[in-house]
Amino acid sequence: MITIRAALDSSGLLKSCRVQGHAGAGPKGGDIVCAAVSVLARTALAVLSNRGDVRVRGEAPERGVFSLEAEALNGAGRDFLAAAGGFLLAGLSSVARDYPENCDLVVVDHHGSERRK
Repeated sequence: MITIRAALDSSGLLKSCRVQGHAGAGPKGGDIVCAAVSVLARTALAVLSNRGDVRVRGEAPERGVFSLEAEALNGAGRDFLAAAGGFLLAGLSSVARDYPENCDLVVVDHHGSERRK
């Protein structure tokens, strides 16, 4: 099971996202759930890393573990982070909805309230 925990700041922007585990939906190297989650997370990190107005930190210290933290530095950065974070969460939510036995997404707001997607 892949577990994803995303946190939002007080204005609803993506603050962090942690992905952990393996979906088990297919063989190693051929698991479409792992591939989908990996592509979404890595692309979000790559796109955010190319912005000077968004501070982002990401790591994948081992197979099955990925995390990113993001912070907008100005108005343009906020707009971009809103779009990129929204895209990431929509994609991850779609995977979790289509493969609930292999992927679990929890979004935590700034109050600590959790919502499964």
